Amino acid sequence: MNARVWVGVSVLALLSCGTAEEPPPEPLVRDVLALPEHLETPFVPEFNPLTAEKIELGRHLFYDRRLSANGTKSCADCHDPSLAFADGERLPVGSTGTTLRRNSQGLANVAYMSSLTWASDGLLLLEDQIHVPLRSDNPVELGVTDGVAAEVLARFDADPLYEDLFEAAFGPRPEGRTLNEIVFALASFCRSLISGNSAYDRFVAGDDRALDEQQIRGMQLFFGERLECFHCHTGVNLTVSYRDENTDPESVRLSFFNNGLYDVDGLGSYPAHDQGLYDLTLNPNHRGLFRPQSLRNVELTAPYMHDGSLETLEDVLRHYAAGGRLTEDGPLAGDGRLSPLKSGLVRGFAITDEEVQDVLAFLRSMTDGSFVEDPRYRNPFEP
Repeated sequence: MNARVWVGVSVLALLSCGTAEEPPPEPLVRDVLALPEHLETPFVPEFNPLTAEKIELGRHLFYDRRLSANGTKSCADCHDPSLAFADGERLPVGSTGTTLRRNSQGLANVAYMSSLTWASDGLLLLEDQIHVPLRSDNPVELGVTDGVAAEVLARFDADPLYEDLFEAAFGPRPEGRTLNEIVFALASFCRSLISGNSAYDRFVAGDDRALDEQQIRGMQLFFGERLECFHCHTGVNLTVSYRDENTDPESVRLSFFNNGLYDVDGLGSYPAHDQGLYDLTLNPNHRGLFRPQSLRNVELTAPYMHDGSLETLEDVLRHYAAGGRLTEDGPLAGDGRLSPLKSGLVRGFAITDEEVQDVLAFLRSMTDGSFVEDPRYRNPFEP
């Protein structure tokens, strides 16, 4: 996409004295998102140009429980703004009461991710990923399957507020609204969730005093070869899953790693109900492969790992220091430290208690208080 990405649904011809005049330029993506200078412009697909009107419609839909088939769940029930759009639970629960198998991820800066979800090499755009929680029937999240889609859409067609919001975002549609319009609006809102004002951001932007001495020591450890954290967690979002508008599509990395969390059979297997990328590819070498998460606001997004099985950031750091996890008994018993499929980057390392605290202090420097309190992202149905 061209570096100067124009946003807007249509261009209107302005007539004066019988001649056409050039309309004023549409706002740029950077302006719509109010991006800080140190963040690149995210990639936005041409088929869903970003507009403030779509973002506002998406914000309403994100918090509206009428978007679930039975009216009991909204997107925000698993993505709480006060928790950087995670939910604080080990595993979320869908609208029909089914416990889902993977931990809810925070959504800060999801616009920059090169792949979506914990372990998919096929969901590369928000417009594709959002269909999964919206439409899936195994497991059910929001449960808007074909059999109930018309009923759900009718709820919004009958609401004067949404009539105005949809028309502002997509123009008039006398025959009623569509699921694709809902998906496009939700994708636009999710792209607007920009976190760029943490202490770490200010340090990256040139403020040498933004980090204290302990955080700087932790940063040096984090980006050093002894701990090797940066091989999977790098860049402004501290993840190798990254794409912006200038990224060459041929160079986009879809990176997944086995971090030694499990080895239930001595051959590298993870628990049968969730073996990561393997569940899609059926390639035995892909057992236990999951995408490195962004560390933006990571202090707020506990518990951690794809199954929420590590409760604290210190647990995570100790896990990597040990080079994997030993599960001594039960159905998931096994020594992930010895897994033949574990990434070579997870070798374990020596670290003192003081250094642990230094690294944790650095990770907390990624917390962006202005992001979690930003009124642009809050529930529009609450005061």
